[in-house]
Amino acid sequence: MGVISDHLDLWGEALWGTIVLFLGGGLIALVLGLIVGAARVSPVPIARAVGGVYVNWIRNTPLTLVMFFFAFCLPLLLGERVNPLMLAVSALGIYTATYVAEALRAGINTVPVGQAEAARAIGLNFGQVMRYVVLPQATRSVVPPMMSVLIALMKNTTVAAGFSVVNLGTIRASLSERGENALAVLLWVMVVFVVLVLLLGWLQRVLENKWRIAR
Repeated sequence: MGVISDHLDLWGEALWGTIVLFLGGGLIALVLGLIVGAARVSPVPIARAVGGVYVNWIRNTPLTLVMFFFAFCLPLLLGERVNPLMLAVSALGIYTATYVAEALRAGINTVPVGQAEAARAIGLNFGQVMRYVVLPQATRSVVPPMMSVLIALMKNTTVAAGFSVVNLGTIRASLSERGENALAVLLWVMVVFVVLVLLLGWLQRVLENKWRIAR
């Protein structure tokens, strides 16, 4: 326990960095993923094409390369220095949004086509059909895959450690400089991640039980 209790300052800073990366990246991923997912099932061909290009291009690019672009190339294009934490959050959000979009698209496809057609027949436009008919039903079916995406996002936050962003992925190097055993530090990092993932699993069960009752 001394590995943690003797270095609470570093652990607190690293844990906070991981939480910021997760919450910030998750928020961007959910919002952008919802937009892209809707575009993927849109009746407008150009919207489907743009959504497809975005998903296939970003999803098939390694996260490390996406992070590299945001950390080094984007500041050069903007011509100014940008907070590394904000760049890492943006990279994680944009990358994870592709998986969110595909999870939502799969959930949308589980809703019977006849329901959407009936909604359009009574005069609802595409946005209203998605908001009032399709998404409320699709959301229930995408909870498990969506949580898997968020768990992957939680673990992917460690990639930012290679780009000067303090998080649980950097704690080993920091504590090694203070003379702590690297293996012991890594084992504690694993424990912290297991606890965080268990919390997400608990949230998944809560949401599933809530919406199961709502049916």
